[in-house]
Amino acid sequence: MSQHTQPPQYPQSPDQFPAPDMPGAPVRQARNGLGVASLILGIIGALSGIVPFLFWLAGTLGLLALILGLVGRSRAKRGDATNKGVAVTGAILGVLGLILSVVGVILTFMFVGDVVKDVAKSSTPKQGPVGKPLAAGDTAVYDDGLSVTVSAPKKYSPSDTAVGHTAGNVAYQVTVTLENTGKKKADTTLFTTDARAGAKGTKAEEIIDGKVGGSPSGHILPGKTVTVTLAYDTPPASKTLDVSVSPDILHDEIEWDLKL
Repeated sequence: MSQHTQPPQYPQSPDQFPAPDMPGAPVRQARNGLGVASLILGIIGALSGIVPFLFWLAGTLGLLALILGLVGRSRAKRGDATNKGVAVTGAILGVLGLILSVVGVILTFMFVGDVVKDVAKSSTPKQGPVGKPLAAGDTAVYDDGLSVTVSAPKKYSPSDTAVGHTAGNVAYQVTVTLENTGKKKADTTLFTTDARAGAKGTKAEEIIDGKVGGSPSGHILPGKTVTVTLAYDTPPASKTLDVSVSPDILHDEIEWDLKL
């Protein structure tokens, strides 16, 4: 009986085995967020700079857009981002927003300055300078065409139902005439007066009665005149009555020194 001998088995080389699957290297994500944010802020900032009185928003957003755009551009140069053009555009729009903001500040200050000058010009009377009392019958004329005249005082007899009169005091009435010679209507809604009597400047209470008291209401149209009769309660020994009239908050107060 013959015997067959099998050839010896040798281990296979490592090259004969299939290589195990190796996990792939992680893909690097582009960091484009700052560039996009810069572009959005730059657009909003530039548009805000065009709108009047939004210069503060344009300046704030423009500065943020510029900073984010420069940082985004640096990321793109390092290869961390792929939107270099977007970041640069955002930075440019940020600079534009800053420029428009500065222009807005200058224009706003110029506008406010012109308004203040116009108000000051119209509120200061051409006749009867502020701080120097006028006499009875004198007229204070403002640059906007509004004029105020206070008549000489004359005694007034309050009724039994009058408010503001104290027994023993002497009441005097004056007539205040407001004339609008300007081209625009004059607002007298906030018309106010004040009066003080005697050398000590004792406050003279305004008397509200059926025939006197009150103030012009509404507006005075161009070419129109409004007359108001006022009465004040003064101590019996008073020799003078100082009456101050303010047509409204935009016109300087004028004082009349009236002899009793």
